[in-house]
Amino acid sequence: MTRQDTRPTARPRTAPPPAAPGRAPLRTAPAPQRVQMPAAPNWPSRWHLLIPAGFRNQMEALGLWQNPTPLIPSDHLAQTLAVLDRYGWGRSLDFSPTGRMCIRGAQTFLQHTGHVTSAGRARAVDYMQQTLQEHGYHQPFFAWNDHQDRTFQHVTRLITHAARTARQNGE
Repeated sequence: MTRQDTRPTARPRTAPPPAAPGRAPLRTAPAPQRVQMPAAPNWPSRWHLLIPAGFRNQMEALGLWQNPTPLIPSDHLAQTLAVLDRYGWGRSLDFSPTGRMCIRGAQTFLQHTGHVTSAGRARAVDYMQQTLQEHGYHQPFFAWNDHQDRTFQHVTRLITHAARTARQNGE
């Protein structure tokens, strides 16, 4: 007579169930993406200064010239701040004899070199004016820039706050 095996058939081993009910792993908020500041452009070449913008645009259409890509208002404001930081900030003159610029001078520089369109610049000005209104200043930004008690830190705060507001609005 043969003896039958009464042991259960061997099953592959699995990990025992955990004692505590399963929890989903904690979700951490993704690290905020650091917004890369647009760099201040170099001073344009003589050809860029001598050739009228309309002619440069026609040459670009023919593939003979490369204009920079115009920026949205939030990036334009950040680039305006970079220009002021690189070339120097000044009061009362758009461009001083030493090369310093006020806010409006930096915007003019960026528009003349093709880094912003007139519509984008106007939207950026609107954001600066809105920021000044929120802080109780009811005057144009260029008049605010020219006050004797104004410092570069004030200008930096204005432009940074206006750029943040523009970015929050998707511009």
